[in-house]
Amino acid sequence: MKSGTVVIIGRPNVGKSTLLNRLLGEKVAIVSNKPQTTRTRILGVAHLPEAQIAFLDTPGLHRPQDRLNTRMVQTTLDTLDAGDVVYVVVDAARRTAHLDQAVVQEVRRALKNHERQVLLVLNKIDMVRKPLLLPLLDAYNRLYPWTALIPISAKTGDGVDRLLAATVEALPEGEPRYEADMLTDQTMRMLAAELIREQILHETEEEVPHSVAVDIEEFKEEGGLARIGATVLVEKDSHKGILIGQHGARLKRVGTNARLGMERLFGMKVFLQLWVKVREEWRQDERLLAELGY
Repeated sequence: MKSGTVVIIGRPNVGKSTLLNRLLGEKVAIVSNKPQTTRTRILGVAHLPEAQIAFLDTPGLHRPQDRLNTRMVQTTLDTLDAGDVVYVVVDAARRTAHLDQAVVQEVRRALKNHERQVLLVLNKIDMVRKPLLLPLLDAYNRLYPWTALIPISAKTGDGVDRLLAATVEALPEGEPRYEADMLTDQTMRMLAAELIREQILHETEEEVPHSVAVDIEEFKEEGGLARIGATVLVEKDSHKGILIGQHGARLKRVGTNARLGMERLFGMKVFLQLWVKVREEWRQDERLLAELGY
């Protein structure tokens, strides 16, 4: 029996959370086409006949511009030390290995005094013509002494079985660390907040998503019904107007789609109420960041 932890790192928007969901066969991390979607470390546990794998999804490594982003980057760097195996996920569609040199340098620095199996996961191969993959793999191969380089598509599942097989091979022997029904450490409150934020990411343009946080103020389970009240924090009155939309239409869509996602995930009916409040520069407020779980 193999058992261990895999840390998933990479630049923003390379598909780390999509990969986590694919590996688990369940949705435990929100996804969007906007960078910096993941803000915290997310645990997902895969139970295989021959292994138990604890995957840790992390925020994308980037140059932080505020205290929220500083915390996100530090979370990723702190999590690196927890892995028996590290996935460095890169975007094949970018086709330029030098863009990920900063990520590789962080891996070198963090693992300087530790022996780890480090796999280069070349994601989004469904967006690249096959003749271009070999030179791209060669370019990445020169950056680091990888345990393996594995091309995949987290979106379609292509190559994910090979990635899992290589991961099991790299893991240490050991007994399972988690109960057989453990999937994630995300509570229902946390998942509810993230599902709301995911819909906001889908509904709003570039300026708004990074200034949004969701605070679950009420979460009550009454039999087969969950009553949820959430406040969406934004930094500007203009962002509040964009999020609410004309006659409240956009906020209604956000609420409806988030509610449907919760009902699928929680297996129960959900009554969801949303409010929007302006909280200037909340991303710089250390106390509020802690309260929000960042």
